Amino acid sequence: MKHRCPICKTEADAAIHADFPFCSERCRMQDLGNWASEKYVVSEPIFDEEEGVEGEGKRKTILLDLDKPHGNES
Repeated sequence: MKHRCPICKTEADAAIHADFPFCSERCRMQDLGNWASEKYVVSEPIFDEEEGVEGEGKRKTILLDLDKPHGNES
């Protein structure tokens, strides 16, 4: 599997590079340092669960009973 290193953009190959998807240990450690220094973060949720408490734009949960047959139920 070929891929570009996310740090330096050099081509890396899973069959050759032990640090795949990185091309080298240096790039792997730089990526780890970016996470540790909070340069990279997991994004915030797209919506706030507290918004829409008054019913406006509030998400609804739909439960599906997959055991029941589809079609006309008598």
